[in-house]
Formats: sequence, C-alpha cells, structure tokens
Amino acid sequence: MAKSSADDAELRRACAAAVAASGARGEEVSFSIRVAKGRGIFEKLGRLAKPRVLALTTKHSSKGEADKAFLRVLKYSSGAVLEPAKLYKLKHLTKVEVISSDPSGCTFVLGFDNLRSQTVAPPQWTMRNIDDRNRLLFCILNICKEILSYLPKVVGIDIVELALWAKENTLTLDNQENNNQEGRETSVATQTERKVTAKVTVENDLVSQAKDEEEDMEALLDTYVMGIGEADAFSERLKQELVALEAANVYQLLESEPLIEEVLQGIDAASATIDDMDEWLRIFNLKLRHMREDISSIESRNNGLEMQSVNNKGLVEELEKLLERLRIPQEFAASLTGGSFEESRMLKNVEACEWLTGAIRCLEVPNLDPSYVNMRAVREKRAELEKLKITFVKRASEFLRNYFSSLVDFMISDKSYFSQRGQLKRPDHADLRYKCRTYARLLQHLKSLDKSCLGPLRKAYCQSLNLLLRREAREFANELRASTKAPKNPAVWLEGSNNAGQNGSSADTSTVSDAYSKMLTIFIPLLVDESSFFAHFMCFEVPALVPAGAPNVNKRRSGANDPDDDDLSLMDPDGNDIKPDNTSVELGTLNDALQELLDGIQEDFYAVVDWAYKIDPLRCISMHGITERYLSGQKADAAGFVRKLLDDLESRISVQFSRFIDEACHQIERNERNVRQTGILAYIPRFAVLASRMEQYIQGQSRDLIDKAYTKLVSTMFTTLEKIAQSDPKTADIVLIENYAAFQNSLYDLANVVPTLAKFYHQASESYEQACTRHISSLIYLQFERLFQFSRKVDELTYTIAAEEVS
Repeated sequence: MAKSSADDAELRRACAAAVAASGARGEEVSFSIRVAKGRGIFEKLGRLAKPRVLALTTKHSSKGEADKAFLRVLKYSSGAVLEPAKLYKLKHLTKVEVISSDPSGCTFVLGFDNLRSQTVAPPQWTMRNIDDRNRLLFCILNICKEILSYLPKVVGIDIVELALWAKENTLTLDNQENNNQEGRETSVATQTERKVTAKVTVENDLVSQAKDEEEDMEALLDTYVMGIGEADAFSERLKQELVALEAANVYQLLESEPLIEEVLQGIDAASATIDDMDEWLRIFNLKLRHMREDISSIESRNNGLEMQSVNNKGLVEELEKLLERLRIPQEFAASLTGGSFEESRMLKNVEACEWLTGAIRCLEVPNLDPSYVNMRAVREKRAELEKLKITFVKRASEFLRNYFSSLVDFMISDKSYFSQRGQLKRPDHADLRYKCRTYARLLQHLKSLDKSCLGPLRKAYCQSLNLLLRREAREFANELRASTKAPKNPAVWLEGSNNAGQNGSSADTSTVSDAYSKMLTIFIPLLVDESSFFAHFMCFEVPALVPAGAPNVNKRRSGANDPDDDDLSLMDPDGNDIKPDNTSVELGTLNDALQELLDGIQEDFYAVVDWAYKIDPLRCISMHGITERYLSGQKADAAGFVRKLLDDLESRISVQFSRFIDEACHQIERNERNVRQTGILAYIPRFAVLASRMEQYIQGQSRDLIDKAYTKLVSTMFTTLEKIAQSDPKTADIVLIENYAAFQNSLYDLANVVPTLAKFYHQASESYEQACTRHISSLIYLQFERLFQFSRKVDELTYTIAAEEVS
C-alpha cells in the first residue's frame, strides 16, 4: 500500500509555513492531507477536479479563552508553493455527508451552518482511498469532541463501521507514533497518550449511538407485536396492511395522473432547458477556455513587459552612473588646461589632479565592468582624459623646472645667505623647503599620473640646488680658514735642532681640528637633511635617511622647533601615507640623483683637510677620529653619498697622514748619510715627543692608524740606527747601547699604556742587552789578549809534543 499523504512530514511543514505566512499566530497544524475538490455538476460538464490540501489547525489561548479549531483549504500557486484559499471554523460544522453517487465512497461533503444562505453548492472532497477518508473524518470528529465537546451529524456512512475501523487502526497508529516518538521527552509522550484517550472516547460515542438505534428498532417492534408467540397471525396482519397500503398507493396514483402528466411535462421542459443550459455551458466553457488562454497570453506579455521595464530602469541607472563617470567638470578642465600654478591656486590644482587620477582609475578594468571597456564613449573619454593628463603634466613640469631655477638664482644673488668676511653663517634652507613643500602634493600627483616626468624634474632640482650647496660650502670653507688663528710656520718634528723640534711641537693647533669639526658639524647634517628632503619631496619610496640614534647635531642645537625638521611623508592621491619598502628598486636611482645633487661639494672639504695638514700634520689624527665618528652615525643606505663623502674624507686624511709618516721616515733615513755620528741620535728624543703628541690627538677609531704609523717609524728608526752603528765597527756597540737606552728611557711611560710601543720597547731592550754583551766581550778580549794567546799556544803544544819530551 502506498504511503498516505497524511503521514508526509514535509507536507505538514509546508502547511505550517503557509499558515504562518497568512498572518495566523499560535495555530498548530494537527492534520494535513491531499484531496481533490469538485462541485458535482461541473465534473459532469468535463471540468477536472482541483488538487487541494486540507489542514486541521488548533489554536490554544493562554488568556483563559476557549480553544479554537479551523479547517483550512490550501491550494498550489504557480510556483508549486502552498497558499491559503479558504478558512472554515469547525464550530459551525453540523453535518458530514458521504456522497452516495460515488461508488468508491471516497467523496464527502462538509456542511456548515453559516453557509446555508449561499446559493453555491458546497464543495465535494474526494480522497484517494477509504482509509484516507476515514482518517480525515475520524480526526475531524476527534477535534470536535475534544475541543468543541460535540459531534456533528454523520450521513451516508455506517457509524458502527467507522467505529470498528477506528478501533482496528488505533493500535497501528499508536504503534507508529510510539516508534516515531522514541527518544523524545516525557511531555511529548504525555501528549500522545492524551490523543489516544480522545480517540477511544470518540469510538465509544459512535458505538453508543449505534446501540440507541437498535433500542429504537426494538421499541418499534414491540408496538406492532401484540401477541407474542403467534408468528403466523402477525405475518398475516402485516400482509394485509401491505396490501391495503399498495391499494391506497395505486388509487392515489390514479387520482394524481393529471398531476403526474403535468409533472412529466415539466420534467420534459426542464430536461430541454437543462440540455440548452448544457449547450450554453459548453459554449461558455469554450469561451472561458479561450479567455483563459488570452489572459495567460496577456499575463505572459505583461510579465515580459514588466521584466523589460525593470531591465530598462536598471540600464538607465547604469548609464547615468557611467555618464557621471564620463562627465568632466568645467572648473577642473580649466585648471588642468590653463590654470595658474601660483601658491593661492595650488589647492584647486591639487583637487583637479585628484579628480583626474580618480577619473582615470574609474575607467580601468578593476573599477569598471569589463563589458564597458570597449564602448566607444568610454574609449573616447579615456583618450580625452589622457590628453588632459599629458597637457597638465607638461605644463606642471615646465613650471616646476623654472621655479626651482628661479628660486635658487634668487638665493645665490643675495649675499646675505652666505658667509662673509668676519662672519660665519650657517646655511639656512627653511624658506627654500617651505616654498618647495607648497608643491609637494603636486609632485605626488604628477608621479601617479606620469612617473616618467619625475626624471627631468629631479635632474632640474639637483642641478639648481647643487649650485647653491657648492656656493655655500665654498664661502663657508674660505671664511672658516680665514678666521682660524693658527701658526704660520709648520712644525718640523724629526729634522733640525732640538730647540726647533720643541718649539714646533709646543704650538697650539687645536683650532685647526676645531675648524674641521665645525665644517662637518654644519654641513653633514645639512647634507643628510637635504638628501632626506629630496627623497621625500621627489617621491622616492625609500626608508628614512637618518636612522634612530644617529647623531644629528643640527637638531640637537636648534631644538624641537627647528624649521628644517620636515614632516614631509609620502602620501598617495587619497591622502594615505605610503609605507616605504626597504628593498625598493628606486634606491639605486635615488643614490644616482644624490650624487648629482651633492657632486662637487667634496672639493671644499678636501681644501679644509689639506689646509689643516699644512699647518699641523698631526691634526690628521683628530680629524680622522672626528670623521670616523660621523661615519659610524650614517648607517642609512639612502644617504649613500654622505657616507661616500665621509669615506673619501677619511681616505684623504689617511693619505695625508701617511704622507707625513713617509716624510718623517725620509728625515730619519737622512741621518744615515752623516758620517761619524756619535751619541744619541736626534730623532730618538724627538720621536718620544711626537708619540706623546700623537697619543693626545687620538679620538675614536684612530688607534689602528697610529699603530701603523708607530710600526713604520720605529722600524725605520731601528734600521737606520743599525746602519749608522755599522759605519764605525769600533763604536758600533756603544752607539747602539746609548740610543736603545735613550729610546727606553724616553718611551717608558708610553710603553706602559700603548701595546704597540710596548712591543718595540721590549725589542729595544733585547737589542740593548745584545749590544751590551758584545761590547763587554770585546773589552775583555782587548785587555786579556796576550793571556788568551799564551793559553792557546799551551793547548797546541799538548797536542803536538809527547809527554816524555817535557823536561
């Protein structure tokens, strides 16, 4: 047997959803089943029954009101979705009648007392089988008994048969419910028991109704049976009464023959009228079918028109959005093609650039639907925007090149910007940077519009500012040298008399290294700041140029409110900061541009170094330490030129100092040419003075430079001393002893603190001991020469003369 739709849980959920969608609140679907709806005469006329779903719902009130029960009729919409069609209240149900004309017994009619005034016949409901019919009727009776406390009249179905069916199927239903209810909570089980009890009550009511009918029949029989036990007499009496009734009926028929003929004529007329009505109904049905087809066609066309209307509306909205993107505001077009670049107009120019950048981006694929890209209007508008971009970039680039040149020319022509006689002036670029910052956003937008235009602009800026920096460095270096008080005669350390050496070494030349330090203090932070400003102003996506913790003398002296302390961070056209990438490919391009920006300024630093070297070569030591200190502070890769400049300065200082050491070694070697030198050589005590002064000048990482100088000088001194001593073998050891002793005496204090000098101190000590040993040996040999000769001859005789010959 196929599964009944009453057991379809999906159907029940669909019914519950439809009931809830209709606005009914608190209604529970107790029973649902699929049925066929008909109207009797229309089925005879060829109309098909309509599929419907009957749902029994109950509504329990929590405010003390009586519970309500409803019969809902649901139909299927065009999308196969259930929707409410009719609503009947079960309290008005008075009769349940099974149609006798249906041999299957599956068709019935529900009579409601509030529908009697209606002229339309009540609908007939046809079930799939007797079991579905009995289940629906039994559920209706059950709800009426449980909630409404009464039973409607049942016609056309045996009450006993329905009660027996309910009794037989209650166990099966209970078993199914128990199997389905396994694992549920106690409240659900209690509800099931309540339903089973209600079903048994309905069965008992049906059985009691059948017993009442039997009792009525027995009472009727008791009325007619007077003499119990005389069956023949009773039978004869019934026959006589039957004959009398038949005779009366025949007589009545004969009496009513005219009426019957009139009725027959009326029936014939009614039959003809019915036939005419049948014909009319067929015609009406045909016309209605055509009308339904026309209505369906009209609805289809209306749906198409509605869809077309919606599409047209969406298309118009999209076109309006696209036209809004394609529209060029007149004020922006005027600014881009012929506007001024004065400072007061820069805000409007920046707004025009932002709009142009956004407009170009809006016409690109990520921001524009790919289907619009090849549209003629879009292509033409993109070409127009490109023309605007090229025009604006060309005008802005030309203006900025001229602006940089004119700004620097104005500063160069004003002598008050530079150092003058008797007045050292620190270069101040605050006004220059302030004026350049006015156009910083413009440069950022130019980069976003056309990155290739930045190359010529960077070159023009570098060339213009290079002239200013070189002029400032040259004027500052010249005035620095002129204002520094220093000895006019350079010191000669290892040549000439002792007095000359002492006088040269006692002259104060600290102003020379101070001048060099001031040059670095002023210009190294300036060059770093200029490099940083250039990198950010010209939109290089590189890290910051000054690392955290690096010495910045300029900021230290000027304080937190220094105008050179620029806060010019990179921003995109939307105003967001750009995070620089440490591995940016623009780093090499930036270093090349900085080379062009600062090229030539190193010559003025070289001039200061050469000037200081001529006054006091030993000041190369302090200058080397100062340079090393600044070099260790410049760790940023982007300040490559500044680091390269410091490297070159350090190399030049090292070369100059090496030149001084070479000249000193040459002065020492010239002592070798003097014949018959006795006593302590002049360069021995002078080296001690020189080493003391060199130790005073050491700063930072200059120890390696000094140790190399010590090694070269002392090696040359010892070599020259050995050569001078060998020129006169008689006094060689005495010369070595005197000079090595003098070397140890003069460097005793320094050797205790300088490891390199300590090494040479020990070497001199060993050479001194060797010279003493040789000299003492020669003195002993000279005094006891004859005794040694006698001893040697005696030894020879012991080997040549036999013992017997000795007498």
